[in-house]
Amino acid sequence: MTTKPTVSKAQLAEQFRSFIDPRFVITDEETKKPYECDGMSMYCEMPLLVVLPETVEQVQRVMRICNEHQVPVVARGAGTGLSAGAMPHKEGVVLSLAKFNRIMEIDPLARTARLQPGVRNLAISEEAAQYGLYYGPDPSSQIACTIGGNVAENSGGVHCLKYGLTVHNLLSVEMVTAEGDVVTVGSDGLDACGMDLLALVTGSEGLLGVVTEVKVKLLPKPEVARVVMAGFDSVQNGGDAVGGVISHGIIPGGLEMMDSHAIVAADDFAKAGYPREAKALLLCEVDGTEEEVDEHIAQAEEVFRKFGATTVRTSRSEEERALLWKGRKSAFPAVGRISPDYYCMDGTIPRRELANVLTRMEEMSEEFGLRVANVFHAGDGNLHPLILFDANVPGEFERTEAFGSSILKLCVDVGGCITGEHGVGVEKIRQMAIQFSDEELQQFHDVKAAFDPAGILNPGKGVPALRFCQEYRSLEHKQHKQEQTEAAHG
Repeated sequence: MTTKPTVSKAQLAEQFRSFIDPRFVITDEETKKPYECDGMSMYCEMPLLVVLPETVEQVQRVMRICNEHQVPVVARGAGTGLSAGAMPHKEGVVLSLAKFNRIMEIDPLARTARLQPGVRNLAISEEAAQYGLYYGPDPSSQIACTIGGNVAENSGGVHCLKYGLTVHNLLSVEMVTAEGDVVTVGSDGLDACGMDLLALVTGSEGLLGVVTEVKVKLLPKPEVARVVMAGFDSVQNGGDAVGGVISHGIIPGGLEMMDSHAIVAADDFAKAGYPREAKALLLCEVDGTEEEVDEHIAQAEEVFRKFGATTVRTSRSEEERALLWKGRKSAFPAVGRISPDYYCMDGTIPRRELANVLTRMEEMSEEFGLRVANVFHAGDGNLHPLILFDANVPGEFERTEAFGSSILKLCVDVGGCITGEHGVGVEKIRQMAIQFSDEELQQFHDVKAAFDPAGILNPGKGVPALRFCQEYRSLEHKQHKQEQTEAAHG
């Protein structure tokens, strides 16, 4: 746990300007404003100052100074995160990696790419395309999000079902520790001796170190890729069809689902030709050889019709395939056009519970008096409910938070977890007490202390204080008792 910094803002800025271009040591309120939040804009805080170093050595010096003076440090990529994981600390430094934006090497024979953390996700595939290769994980924000941020949150994307999350596509990560040392975890080999620290660092939300270089695996572009779009007249049928596809031994490149709110919003935005009357929509992409794709497409179409699909359509060209995915990938901003604000949740459930959880969410939507649009990675059960609200209406954001908390609790109750790829950050820190025991949370604290004894890296995020968890559980218990009493008395 950090204590109060032992240096003033002016003194800190002066030290940084001795080795960083003074233009990139930001102290004035107006220029700091864009850094006050990430994509989760409901949680904001102005930092003490912002620095944009250009070299690993400069990052090391920043960390050594901050460690010496007990100054919190929040590493930041493109700011597209959705859990307030990059929200600044009011007495701390935002360390932006925006200038670390070079693709350092692509090895087409080894099928690897060596990258600085500020390289955009999509830029990796764009550069690798000349070798017939691409990078697998493809978050919806891939046009803007950076590989360093992807490592911090263990990001996935629409093709994560077949090709895995960020952790499955990494070889090694170079990072600067809280004390300013450079360490590398992982290796060029398929395996390495000792503990799997690479998996520990991936998804650690900037709590264990500042990523300065990443080495990723690249994949050969498939010979053929086609998408089957299926519309259903109920969420139940759509959810059941997901399990039907997997049970037939088909592992799609992507298997995505949208409900009626998301279908109409995305189609209005992207003009993708979605069946607007459908209550649920599945996009199932199959890739591989021509023969393999033909076989699996036919099977997928048959499965969808068996589960009551009212519309089944398969892409006939690369342009049509891209358009169908454009609607899905633009669903988040598209939903923003039908509501003043929306709150994007992120929980994961077993596939068998999809229909049950989606039905329960519809009921909860009525209970809380708030609309919810569902857009998610159906193949691996990673939900992204978008709760629609108006922050200008007093009390509506608080009701939205309560709705979101209930969704996450539901995910845990059916055997899932409170996040899939967005991380915990500030947004879900209360729900950590639902999923983990005090003993498990203590282990998280012990790991954090091993990497960051002074607790200066992204404090207040990811792992809650045990006292807070006990207070939260006590409050939850009281509320549950009250609900039982009210129910007993009619």
